[in-house]
Amino acid sequence: MKTPDEILNDILRQASNNIERSFIDNDDIRSRVEHVCREKSNRACARLIMACMLAKIHKPSVDPRKPYTEIGTNDSFSGRSYDEDYITRFIHENRLPLNPTTAFLTPAFRNLNRELKTGLKLSGRPSSIYEDTLQLLDDVHQNKVTADNLLTEMVRVLLLMQKQHQDRLNSLLAELSTENTLPLSAEEIVALIEQHLKCKNSSRLPVLIVAAAYNSVEDKLGERILPLQSHNAADKQTGSLGDVEVCLENDKRVVTVYEMKMKKVTIDDINRAIEKISSTSERIHNYIFITTDVISDDVKLYAEKCYEKTEGTEFHIFDCISFLRHFLHFFHRSRERFLDAYQNLVLGEPDSAVSQPLKEVFLALRLVAQSRGE
Repeated sequence: MKTPDEILNDILRQASNNIERSFIDNDDIRSRVEHVCREKSNRACARLIMACMLAKIHKPSVDPRKPYTEIGTNDSFSGRSYDEDYITRFIHENRLPLNPTTAFLTPAFRNLNRELKTGLKLSGRPSSIYEDTLQLLDDVHQNKVTADNLLTEMVRVLLLMQKQHQDRLNSLLAELSTENTLPLSAEEIVALIEQHLKCKNSSRLPVLIVAAAYNSVEDKLGERILPLQSHNAADKQTGSLGDVEVCLENDKRVVTVYEMKMKKVTIDDINRAIEKISSTSERIHNYIFITTDVISDDVKLYAEKCYEKTEGTEFHIFDCISFLRHFLHFFHRSRERFLDAYQNLVLGEPDSAVSQPLKEVFLALRLVAQSRGE
């Protein structure tokens, strides 16, 4: 019997080699697969179906509609285990446009102990996506389509979406020729980034701004950043102290930590940071909050008083745009390198952290800025 990883690798190979040809003949089932895979507002249903199909292929005796061991029957199984142990890695390694976290922790599928039968009312929107999800599970149970073909078709559609996304980005990149073009000024770059920050679902961007700043002047600073953690990874899980960690050149010890906030920084935030650094052997020189909100005077004053309290760690709170403006003027000759570094980070993030529309918006904004109304 093949392992789940071997099954997924075989399916990936089949889907990649036949990306333009559907593996499902039934028009209704094929339409449901397209709906579930391409629904932008709900990515959990696709992951749930993939986990259930993988379990069915791996253990043909299970009922794909029973992904909860609490059901207690011989044909039930742990869909969450298949999702977390195999689907998560498969999605990450192949950069598939799906959520990075398990579907079984979403409100609709959490704490259930019943069969996922058609007609079951699940909380969530759009309701049609849940109806199609339940119907697809039933289609496999009723032998209208095999679990192998359904999972392969889903992977094929996701790979096709990935290719379509990359084609759109490549088209925009092809228009972004900087030859014989006057470089954007520092203030033009600030305006560009500020517009990007105002877009929907932009919480990852402040992290990328700071990371791009360090990457663009790494050779001048004698400092480097550690690899960025996943957007949804908690500090406790990764062991990191913040969103961006800075080390001295040729040294693995963290000396500066950045934590990003899309809201006001509070005294509680500072106290939690103090707890984090007090639990590590690292000697932290600076702990810096970057916020997109206003900075309260009382919080700023509290941060200043923490230097003595922590025996040498300075706490700072900076407005994101002010930080960027100061950096670009201080390292004026590296401003193009910053913009390119930021672009590379934005495009390199998985869609779960920086969505496809957010990537396209940045390239479009940069194109408009460089054209200067021509």
